[in-house]
Amino acid sequence: MNIKCIRTHHVRCNLDNPFGFSQWYYDQRNVLIVEIIADNGVTGWGECYGPAAVIEAAIEKFYASKILGMNILSTEAIWHFMWRASLDFSRSGIMMAAMSGIDMALWDAKGKALNQSVGQLMGGSSRDKVPCYATGMYFRDLPEDNLLEVLVDEAVSYAKQGFKAMKIKIGKNPNFDEKLIVAMRKALPKTILAADSNHAYDLPEAIKIARILDDNDYAWFEEPLSPEHPDLFTKLHEKSNIAIATGECEQTRYGFQRLISAGGVQLIQADLGYCGGISEALKIRAIASSNGLNMIPHVWGTQLNLAAATHFLSTSYSEPGRAEEKPLFLEYDRTENPLRDELYTTNVEVLNGHAIVPKGVGLGVEIDAKRLKEFTVKQTETVLAEG
Repeated sequence: MNIKCIRTHHVRCNLDNPFGFSQWYYDQRNVLIVEIIADNGVTGWGECYGPAAVIEAAIEKFYASKILGMNILSTEAIWHFMWRASLDFSRSGIMMAAMSGIDMALWDAKGKALNQSVGQLMGGSSRDKVPCYATGMYFRDLPEDNLLEVLVDEAVSYAKQGFKAMKIKIGKNPNFDEKLIVAMRKALPKTILAADSNHAYDLPEAIKIARILDDNDYAWFEEPLSPEHPDLFTKLHEKSNIAIATGECEQTRYGFQRLISAGGVQLIQADLGYCGGISEALKIRAIASSNGLNMIPHVWGTQLNLAAATHFLSTSYSEPGRAEEKPLFLEYDRTENPLRDELYTTNVEVLNGHAIVPKGVGLGVEIDAKRLKEFTVKQTETVLAEG
């Protein structure tokens, strides 16, 4: 079962309703999907988090030719082979995002080859459904009074769909953020709420917002500060009670070891399409656990990353553990995304705020070949030479 062919598919769609967060606005979605085919016909699929066109070059021009011919079951050996191949000049960033998509595809292929789900390969699922938090409430180009009303209405709609937890976007400006935090809690007094600023604040602003979040019983404060200054997380933690969450910008067990060692962070959020793939996410989870921390993946993209995170959380145990289990919530993005909602014939099913763990082999989701062709703006193919 050796790797015969590696393809990349840069898929894109324009959005009917652009949306924004603290850093910029989106008017389209771009994702790089990786397809790996073995010489016995087994195919695995993965996806990468990050700029699709750039990651595409990393796979086509660097990694793909190096791993052709390797055994598709050897996920650990292939990961470390790729790691050593780029160690001197790219221990993180785009190259690691490329490795992540390849690794995810290999796990999908491995599950199909062994007639096992990815959750079973991770050690076995301990639950058949995973509670979700709805991510949404992104900014629109509206006057702030109107925007506030629109965002609260959106959150209420998710509660009516059965979501018991959700995450809002903050970081527009501190005055608006405070109004939004308070209005959300007033509208949803029994909902588990979290807030994500996408590293919008300096330390004094973050301290002020953290106290407002704590006063309104929010569960965590996500990316309150720039990832370039991990030491500031400890200073923020010393001045507030709310749990601090971060990690979507971090990669590899080594990066997360440094982040955790700096202190101040209580919730780890590695993205399986960016942190180094499923292989590395399992090691990151072990490091988090050894420090008494929980990991819930950041999820942004299509059904492949969503399925990988669902399997991951189906195998997770909360720290420190107790008879009545602490829920570890799956991020379920509710923004407009045809690449998530229209590209697959088999999806991760979400019912009443819970994701049903896929039962099929591999990741358990299936791409629609016709829709893939329609969404693809560029495809690359690297094939093992005959003889």
